[in-house]
Amino acid sequence: MSNLFSFPLKTDRTGFFDITDKVRECVEKSGVKEGICLVYCPHTTASITINENADEFVAKDVDFAMNRIFPKMPEFRHDEGNSDCHVKCSVMGASETLIITEGKPLLGRWQAVYFAEFDPPRDRTVYIKIIEG
Repeated sequence: MSNLFSFPLKTDRTGFFDITDKVRECVEKSGVKEGICLVYCPHTTASITINENADEFVAKDVDFAMNRIFPKMPEFRHDEGNSDCHVKCSVMGASETLIITEGKPLLGRWQAVYFAEFDPPRDRTVYIKIIEG
């Protein structure tokens, strides 16, 4: 049985999309009780991150801050005009690694796994690799 999973994600806006339930579902399907879960985004204008999910405004605030810190600038030379999105992706990163224990991804009480979209609208794919051990 392969422990590589994927799922599509259609984005219509910038921001953070909670994918924690999908990650949990993949870990459960894998049957792995102890190991590592790698959540990976193969896109250059989107990222994976872990942050608070108890207050929806945290994700909105992070999105606001990313836009404030890395705005679109006329000095960017990339032909597509989305260099700010590439910079945000480089800063946040393409993946997150979670510990699997007792068959579940180990997350803190307030944590969730987010797909961060910087360049919508897009049809995206998220990959999850489960490693037993």
